[in-house]
Amino acid sequence: MPAQLELLASTNGFSFVNDWPSEPAVVLNTPFGKVNVGNAQGGLCGGMVFAALDYWHAGRVPPDAQPAQGEPLFRFLVKRIVDSWHVPAGVAQYYQWMSLPDGDAGFSAFGKKVVVERGLAWRTIKVQWPQIKRDLDRGLGAPLGLVTTASHQPKDLGLNHQVLAYGYSIEGRRVTVRVYDPNRGQDDSITIEFDAGAPTRATTFEHNLGMSHPVRGFFKTAYAPVTPPTT
Repeated sequence: MPAQLELLASTNGFSFVNDWPSEPAVVLNTPFGKVNVGNAQGGLCGGMVFAALDYWHAGRVPPDAQPAQGEPLFRFLVKRIVDSWHVPAGVAQYYQWMSLPDGDAGFSAFGKKVVVERGLAWRTIKVQWPQIKRDLDRGLGAPLGLVTTASHQPKDLGLNHQVLAYGYSIEGRRVTVRVYDPNRGQDDSITIEFDAGAPTRATTFEHNLGMSHPVRGFFKTAYAPVTPPTT
């Protein structure tokens, strides 16, 4: 059955989209080197996701006006994107997942398949999705880290994306996750869809997010509510 939550992109997402000046808002020092975040390419997606959920927990709607650099809301979004990366563990998870295959890797021996590495499909469908579904069934939003690239290069960490799951529906093996995407603003039609029936094989995660990259897999990011600014 669908999980219909009070939380919605149209009422609890920011009215402005994830588009910021070209200079980075912050440079994160990670175990894999420096990562620039908060510019027009990478944006403040994780900060906007965490902040939108913060406002929801506080029982308030986010401000309408996009803040300029130096304003309290902008500083808060920068703080929250740093929190969303959860250095070093969160960054390590993005990097590990970027390096993994889409489907399980292994070989056949004596008529049996031996798995040597679980792929992103299995990790998403069998491990992460049950945790995310549990949060949604409890009436909570679930911030998601989306892995969008296959790379061993730390400089590509910034190509990944973050969204906020707030609802879902299931029809047979087909799962549709409703998400707030900071790149698309207050749009309740944004979803990620997948077939949960074959997690050992590469799985297509269809989406209409505001980005051109594919979604290879996703995981729930570590989140704890913080009181948002009043101005």
